[in-house]
Amino acid sequence: MEYESWRGMLLSMPGAFEDFPFGEDAAVFKVAGKQGGRAKMFGLLMHRGGQLNLNLKCDPALAEQLRAANEQITPGYHMNKKHWNTVVPGLDEETMLAMIEDSYDLVVASLPAAERAALGWKGLVERG
Repeated sequence: MEYESWRGMLLSMPGAFEDFPFGEDAAVFKVAGKQGGRAKMFGLLMHRGGQLNLNLKCDPALAEQLRAANEQITPGYHMNKKHWNTVVPGLDEETMLAMIEDSYDLVVASLPAAERAALGWKGLVERG
């Protein structure tokens, strides 16, 4: 159930698409602002040890806070542990969507201005 829900949230981001560069067991969610632009990953959805995992980019300070407050969030599996979290099922939908949006925003912020404009991206949104 969570797989399809999380997949839908990831694909709902403007310009997002799904790719399988590591095989059919790992869905990589990327964004690129224009045709031919270099796509960047903002999510990795996979099963590991029979458990659904979603890797998401995160501001380092927020990543630590989220990990301390939620047992479902750990340092990113096979990722830079400072900038990526791994999430397992158990968080509410609102929290998941906020984390996905934050990951997307961090990645889109690093795209060239023309690509950000092509996505209609307005900038990072501060969350309380």
